[in-house]
Amino acid sequence: MKSLLASTCLAFGLLAGAAAGQAAECGTVTIATMNWQSAEVLSSVDEMILTEGYGCEVEMTTGDTVPTITAMAEKGQPDIAPEAWIDALPDIVKKGVDQKKIVIAATALPDGGINGWWIPKYIADAHPDIKTIQDALQHPDLFPDPEDPARGAVYTGPQGWGAAGITAQFYKAYDAEKAGFTLVDPGSAAGLDGAIAKAYEQKKGWLGFYWSPTALLGKYEMVKLDWGVPFDAAAWKCITVPECPDPKPSAWPVDHVVTLISTKFSETADPAVLDYLNTRGWSNDTVGKLMAWMTDNQATGKEGARHFLKENAAIWEKWVSPEAAGKIKAAL
Repeated sequence: MKSLLASTCLAFGLLAGAAAGQAAECGTVTIATMNWQSAEVLSSVDEMILTEGYGCEVEMTTGDTVPTITAMAEKGQPDIAPEAWIDALPDIVKKGVDQKKIVIAATALPDGGINGWWIPKYIADAHPDIKTIQDALQHPDLFPDPEDPARGAVYTGPQGWGAAGITAQFYKAYDAEKAGFTLVDPGSAAGLDGAIAKAYEQKKGWLGFYWSPTALLGKYEMVKLDWGVPFDAAAWKCITVPECPDPKPSAWPVDHVVTLISTKFSETADPAVLDYLNTRGWSNDTVGKLMAWMTDNQATGKEGARHFLKENAAIWEKWVSPEAAGKIKAAL
């Protein structure tokens, strides 16, 4: 019995030592979880993969675009910002990279953050000639203003959003008023979502600002119109300033959405962990459908991450080592 007990204790000691060694190899990792749905679920995916697949001890910290990126660029903390919209702070990001405080890892959204004017897919299918904003503005009858059906409607972004002012400038740049359209203020993000949902459920036309990836576009198929012109830096600068008196058409540039990691972490982390962080990324369609599931099921980021890992092994297995994949599957 004493021999059996000693053997058992030795076995447990070896297992504990192995587990401790694995955890020590990765160590403690701080991950910023942002306050919007796509970033929240991506940070939870990273948490589960790093914890279960690589033995990391993950600490989640609440973040947002400006404070998180600024803190990383100046202080090198937190270790990881999974979904960083870096075009919002180009000078700070460049300074952080130049001063070797941060490193740009994987492109979190290879499709980019996409803003634009959208129409329902059933309208695009029924009218294949409508490809650009200019095309759509030739058909005010297809996108009726709910207050005045004799005119078309262009829905702007919610009040307080930069997109509201930008859409208003595009409305001027494309001469939408002369084309018979009214600029409609949805009042809020919920109001904008409600307008799209109502149009979709009634199979009516709708035209206006929206962005991707979002839960709503994961639920309702929408088509982004082409700008009809290339990106023009000078025109774009005017479009982003509400007071600019004479805006001209320009494409809306795609936002770069990447994963940032601190230089200190990149120099000390397990190479397998860095391989993951330099590889991981998902399409707007994938995350949009996941967010739609989360919204329909009132799921948290952690619940969404678990659902994604259970249902999409073909996607995430490409991000990790075979050994890590086996551990993650066993933990689900």
